[in-house]
Amino acid sequence: MSSRAHTNTATERRIRRLAQRRGWSMLIAQKRNPKIDAHGGYMLRDDETFEIVFGNKLYEFSADLEEIEAFLIAGGEAED
Repeated sequence: MSSRAHTNTATERRIRRLAQRRGWSMLIAQKRNPKIDAHGGYMLRDDETFEIVFGNKLYEFSADLEEIEAFLIAGGEAED
């Protein structure tokens, strides 16, 4: 497998495809702040209702790529 397969951009594309299968979009924080930079930068939104599905637990864009991917692979069910 090429080294490009593990780049941030490739990972984002793969996660976007997983989200689209559920009718969701992955959003990326455009305005960065120290809290977002320290942890996340991503969240998922339902394309029909525009409600945030994941990634806004304590603040917006609180999820990182690994958390988004794990959420999607787990079937989109929140872990308690």
